[in-house]
Amino acid sequence: MKVVVIGGGAAGFFGAIACAAANPKLQVTLLEKTNKLLSKVRVSGGGRCNVTHDCLQPTVFSQNYPRGAKQLKEAFKLFGAEETIRWFEQRGVSLKTEADGRMFPTTDNSETIIECLLREARKAGVEVRTGTGVEHITPPQATGSGTFILQLTNGQTITADKVLICTGGNPKSQGYDWLRVLGHTIQEPVPSLFTFNVPGSPFQELQGVSVPKARVRIAGLKLEYEGPLLITHWGYSGPAVLKLSAWGARVFHDQNYNFTALINWVPELTEESLREQLQQYRQAHPKKVVATNPLFGLPQRLWKAMAALAQVPADTKWAELPAKNTNKLVEALHRAPFEVKGKTTFKEEFVTCGGVDLSQVNMKTMESRLQPGLYFAGEVLDIDGITGGFNFQAAWTTGYLAGQAIAESSMNP
Repeated sequence: MKVVVIGGGAAGFFGAIACAAANPKLQVTLLEKTNKLLSKVRVSGGGRCNVTHDCLQPTVFSQNYPRGAKQLKEAFKLFGAEETIRWFEQRGVSLKTEADGRMFPTTDNSETIIECLLREARKAGVEVRTGTGVEHITPPQATGSGTFILQLTNGQTITADKVLICTGGNPKSQGYDWLRVLGHTIQEPVPSLFTFNVPGSPFQELQGVSVPKARVRIAGLKLEYEGPLLITHWGYSGPAVLKLSAWGARVFHDQNYNFTALINWVPELTEESLREQLQQYRQAHPKKVVATNPLFGLPQRLWKAMAALAQVPADTKWAELPAKNTNKLVEALHRAPFEVKGKTTFKEEFVTCGGVDLSQVNMKTMESRLQPGLYFAGEVLDIDGITGGFNFQAAWTTGYLAGQAIAESSMNP
């Protein structure tokens, strides 16, 4: 029996390996349209590969997915982070956990993960073909032969009894047309995980300055996220912004990436307690210059820029600070408004919101509810997670479940 896996990324390899290992009698072929295998694995996490996240409870883990959370909760109970960690460790790849919960190979090198997957694919007997894309799939009911016919980009055709599609996310809607032809509904693709462009930012000279915790809120929307924040020469980045962009992906797209972001640089303080602490400092250090004595653990350069934003003259001492400037300083610290106009997406880390509608897929087996024998895994589905290893975990989980299901169905046709 022939199984064809389309896509040589994380989900494709995991699916092909799971399928071939579970049923060695199957002829499993993996097709990758480019000449590069596992390219996203290679560049992920700055070349270290953020394999998964240290959260072993499926219900909690699934809460990190703006799209797909409900469906993945059950899938993670079958094969989640704990099973992924064990899978790699049983194959000689140990993982380590960083302070923020992200998990990487102890080698800090994505090649460790790539070599493991390539080795396991060889061991399982998976045939890997690069430079081979698929343009069109004709399902069994249309062929009359009981098999799928795959039209390849090189003009050839091949047949398959089962097909697993792991072609990843596509930023353009027409990139899914070949799946629409098979009857599948596609949730329109829009970017997720992007940084905010603030052309008129008063902090443009502070690029590289970061804070360990800030709260970013979107004016007029119930969207906010708290976490590390990085100031860039084009605006704002860091986990707080990237994760917020994932939760608001569709809303931001609909607003053409024009909105107001309110940044709270001291999220652990209420406005009242912030005013109290400023007053206490004023009384304790009346002769200190406001702009050159940073408070609340904020970087010196950021504090100085914050004082300028509050229109505090450079040499003003605390005892001389007028009430109106104190109010402006509170505003700057607690809800500084920044006009966002556009986004910046890191192409190598690109994540798409959108894809095959999950209601048309059996999330326990990843088989299409419309086309028996056709399976999906990875970002081709309308699933996307925030940063931190969640997108890879979705790939491992859906790939594994699809591979196992194909193997089992082939044993019991």
